[in-house]
Amino acid sequence: MKEPLVGAHFSAAGGVHNAIERAAEMNATTLQLFTNNQKQWRAKEIAPDVIDKFLAAVDETGMQEIMSHDSYLINLGSPKAELLEKSIEAFKKEIERCTQLQLAYMNFHPGAATGSEDEECLDKIAKSLLECESLVHKDHAPMLLLECTAGQGTTLGWRFEHLSHIIEKVKKKIPIGVCIDTCHIFAAGYDIRDKAAWDKTLQEFDDVIGLEYLRALHVNDSKKELGSRRDRHANLGEGEIGIDCFKAMMQHPKLKKLPKYLETPNGDTHWKKEIQLLKDFAKK
Repeated sequence: MKEPLVGAHFSAAGGVHNAIERAAEMNATTLQLFTNNQKQWRAKEIAPDVIDKFLAAVDETGMQEIMSHDSYLINLGSPKAELLEKSIEAFKKEIERCTQLQLAYMNFHPGAATGSEDEECLDKIAKSLLECESLVHKDHAPMLLLECTAGQGTTLGWRFEHLSHIIEKVKKKIPIGVCIDTCHIFAAGYDIRDKAAWDKTLQEFDDVIGLEYLRALHVNDSKKELGSRRDRHANLGEGEIGIDCFKAMMQHPKLKKLPKYLETPNGDTHWKKEIQLLKDFAKK
């Protein structure tokens, strides 16, 4: 049996290649990372020797389906012209870095309305993505993955309909998919606490978006209850979702082959154990 693709969001401190080494130490088979400081607009170019070290480390460890997470500062749906321009430029730079590192996916939060109407914001997000068309068709360019959000504040992407609206406008020109975050969709009101709940939610996903667009999972329990619209991650089995969700997730025929990335707290002390736990669930 092929080992499942399970990892976490590993630190790239000291160079992106170090994230690969940290993932290998935790017995991960995949990983997510930041290619740049996620809290700063200014981005450094990745030095050619660091790119070489990264690609060599990928070859050596056999890591697959590596994903980046874009900057938290980016808002592709901002009604403020200056912030929107900065966001699109930073988003393009992230695509370029992902292409240099030959990453499979680039995960991003759709955007926040911050005063505008939801549909206007969703249309603006789609328009912003279309400005990146020339970059996403280059060799080794990543697929862009919209992340399901918890729906805090004016953040969009917490309803499957939001994601579908964006996808329908860009799918003919942009390689696009979805990353489900288990904490986020639970907080948004989609139940996934057991196999039956997963079946119902995945059927709704298929009806609204299409399961062919589901490409990855962020794996987190939730400190807050179903429908809370609050994004608070918990370690597996220690939150409101519960461990049965993750057993079902690892065994579900529509989910088991997808790459899965932990973003749970206490990574240094918990991730090796949680990665092994998920691998064990896949065997049962």
